[in-house]
Amino acid sequence: MSHKFDYFISLLLGILFLFLWEFLTHFMQISALVLPSPSSIFLTLTKGLSSGYFLPHLLQTLGEVLGGLLLGSIFGMGGGIFLGEVISFRKLVMPYVVMTQIIPKLALAPLFIVWFGFGSLPCVVMTALICFFPMLETTMTAIDNVDVQKIKLFKILGASRFQTLIKLKVACSLPYIFSGFRVSVVLSLVGAVVSEFIGASRGLGTLIIVGQGSMDTPMIFASMTLITAMGLCIYTLTTLLESYFLKNYALNRRR
Repeated sequence: MSHKFDYFISLLLGILFLFLWEFLTHFMQISALVLPSPSSIFLTLTKGLSSGYFLPHLLQTLGEVLGGLLLGSIFGMGGGIFLGEVISFRKLVMPYVVMTQIIPKLALAPLFIVWFGFGSLPCVVMTALICFFPMLETTMTAIDNVDVQKIKLFKILGASRFQTLIKLKVACSLPYIFSGFRVSVVLSLVGAVVSEFIGASRGLGTLIIVGQGSMDTPMIFASMTLITAMGLCIYTLTTLLESYFLKNYALNRRR
């Protein structure tokens, strides 16, 4: 009951914010070029969706987000497991991994265009690179901090190193891995849209640049609304998958 009430209050706050926004834009006579009203943004959004104008751009960005998220998560999780297990190798490569993450990703976008050409591939690579480090760091830290007593128990029971890794370390690290994955979901949208600013001919990020060039502010806000809705859908799906795979953890927490 309390969760439903919290959701209701949250929804009510959002509606009140939109009403206040609508009122202020009309009362203060703010130009749509500076700050369009929610009604004008909604009108632009419905026209673009009904005409099919937004659909190819939406699908393009969605494909880049999912592709980059999948690649970044797989390599990040795999690298995190390996570096968490092989400490000596981690000491050798971690400084270089951190160095690659310090470099601003936007500065790499022109290089990716030179290396991979125009289109969706540079955007996928950029998104994967951004998603890689959160998964790597959370997985590596979780693997490295499994309870020592449990590890000793597995050794006493005669488990091999691989069995201990998979059945104990990875299993115990799942909540933290999903936590890193949720962070990667949010960052994947940032990576895909920002990379579309540089060298894409299609995508929601491209629509923002087009809206900026034509001074169509409602188009910019409509594109951002679609990006936000996409992110919320992917994030919600991630939390549902997490709750499905971590039922035992949820039961233990309630106890």
